[in-house]
Amino acid sequence: MDHISVGIIGMGDMGKMYAKRISDAGWRALVLALTEAVDRRRAETDLVALLRVNACDRAERYEVLKDTFAGRSNVHIFPNGHLVSRISDYIIYSVEAETIDKVIAQYGPSTKQGAIVGGQTSCKAPEVSAFEQHLPEDVEIVSCHSLHGPHVDPRGQPLVLIKHRASQESFDLVDKILSCFGSKHVYLTAKTHDRITADTQAVTHAAFLSMGTAWRANNQFPWEINRYVGGIENVKINVTLRIYSNKWHVYAGLAILNPSARQQISQYAESVTDLFKLMLGGHREALEQRIKTAGAAVFKGERSNHDLLLRDEVLDRFSLGKVPQERTPNNHLSLLAMVDCWWRLGIVPYDHMICSTPLFRLWLGVTEYLFRKPCLLDEVIKTAIEDNTFRSDDLEFTFAARGWSDCVSFGDFSSYRDRFERTQTYFAPRFPEAIRVGNEMIKTILEKTT
Repeated sequence: MDHISVGIIGMGDMGKMYAKRISDAGWRALVLALTEAVDRRRAETDLVALLRVNACDRAERYEVLKDTFAGRSNVHIFPNGHLVSRISDYIIYSVEAETIDKVIAQYGPSTKQGAIVGGQTSCKAPEVSAFEQHLPEDVEIVSCHSLHGPHVDPRGQPLVLIKHRASQESFDLVDKILSCFGSKHVYLTAKTHDRITADTQAVTHAAFLSMGTAWRANNQFPWEINRYVGGIENVKINVTLRIYSNKWHVYAGLAILNPSARQQISQYAESVTDLFKLMLGGHREALEQRIKTAGAAVFKGERSNHDLLLRDEVLDRFSLGKVPQERTPNNHLSLLAMVDCWWRLGIVPYDHMICSTPLFRLWLGVTEYLFRKPCLLDEVIKTAIEDNTFRSDDLEFTFAARGWSDCVSFGDFSSYRDRFERTQTYFAPRFPEAIRVGNEMIKTILEKTT
């Protein structure tokens, strides 16, 4: 084969990143414009054939995308997915999970005979179902999922490859094409992928979304309040802002379309509520027993037999506000509920480190930091019972966690978007700084976990 054409249907942040990365790697790229979505891939220097990337997005974005890629002679923009599908050897659908079936139904029949097709959604069950329903039988299916956002360096990050319906030769070709990202390739089935992404992402996102919602409800910018600056609070604030700086559909598809994710988000809300009730009732013994039982199950023995992922000097380094001389004790309801949730669901977070996201590793780092420091954990329990400083914050956080759980349980994309974008607008002025600091945090913890 003298040349290989890669199609990208959906030029949102991830789709554009894929096109640029492949183009920079020296391949000939063509790009179409369809839906704001997500995509990634990598190519290896020993792939000697000329690689072309054909990609698209919505018709109204055609001219804008042509201008965006005008300086790249090896990138070509097309007005629709039919034109991309009929000439591409490997086609990646980088569209929202909510619309994946509709988009594949529209452009799938135009797929080039014998081509390889895949998707980049975070939930593979509906994606694979759409491929099986709408693609010609002579088309092979190899999907992927880069477990990081468009602003994170993909080198060393997990990139899942799914050989669903393909020859080994075709799978190896996709493996080589996507190698230009320098990511760590993880080979899974679609079913295993969905279970692991639920374990590592669903509850993590729910926790940070709930924090942002609670702060907005209390009309707080937490970096301006001394009790929220320094240590663990820095991770909470920076990661929350980082999540809200992205597009809502990045998180909605995983939460709503993945059955395992629904169950876990529901359990997290239940854990938050149960622990908050114990705090309100002053039930110290019951609270302590439940927290320490959960911690022993999640962090026992060889599972956490290593140095802490995060340390004090690292946690204090990344602050959006001035770190006070004295730290205000916090009961860390969000962290306690996370470990309680993992325990209730039988999830061992260390089991999925090989395909965990940077945000999950940060969240695991701060929960581990709390539960593996007995004096700090005892202080947290004491604060939860005796100190009302965070009580109103915890009330709003409990409301928020239950609200997000209800939204996901109802499968309501519209409500999810509305909840997300209201908080997003509230925090928007601080996104640039939060992304910069968040990138530094992620780089630091990745040095400890990869």
